[in-house]
Amino acid sequence: MTASALDISRIRAITLDLDDTLWPIWPTIARAEAVLLDWLAEHAPATRTLHASTAALRALCDRVQQLRPELSCDLGALRRESIRMALQQAGDPPQLAEPAFEVFLAERQRVDLFDDALPALQYLSRRWPVVALSNGNADVHQMGLGHYFHATVSAREAGVPKPDARIFHQAAMAAGVGPDQVLHIGDDAHLDTQGAMQAGMQAVWLNRAGSDWPLGSAQPHATVASLHALPELLTP
Repeated sequence: MTASALDISRIRAITLDLDDTLWPIWPTIARAEAVLLDWLAEHAPATRTLHASTAALRALCDRVQQLRPELSCDLGALRRESIRMALQQAGDPPQLAEPAFEVFLAERQRVDLFDDALPALQYLSRRWPVVALSNGNADVHQMGLGHYFHATVSAREAGVPKPDARIFHQAAMAAGVGPDQVLHIGDDAHLDTQGAMQAGMQAVWLNRAGSDWPLGSAQPHATVASLHALPELLTP
């Protein structure tokens, strides 16, 4: 654990990243894609034959993002449109995109928490209002974690993704405080840590891999290897 200029006395609220901070995201997505492929095999077999792998599904998502850049803030809409494109390419009914997406989304909400996630949520939520701040489409209420959060802000709701300062400012407003009174915690050096600092917040970089800070001189206010380190870091 390292800390440089973290001012604990300023903290009145916490904003917290979700994917890869509280749970590993890619195993979750891979499982949801596998469930989607199984559903397509039953309900849209031509699509399942044409797009026979999770790699093919992700390639379609990339293609839709190129064609529809306005969907970059809404990963759910992006995934739904990629499923619709897959159905159309295979000649299956495109209206199946909605139930297919719902199958994917339900599985996407099943996550395997890191072992430090629940203790951190319990510690943080007892002391400050905690706002979930994510570019993704995780739903903490569906996951049974909603009671730890004062509010949630997503890129879809904000209209911009991290690291845009506006999504951080919206999260501060949801907590009822100014950005300078918020501590943001997240794993992505650019999207989370740098974005929060540029929005006027303090930031803790969750660096599980022990990597070197990749972004030059603008160091995070603190770095932790595990969320287990937060009580020691944040206790005056």
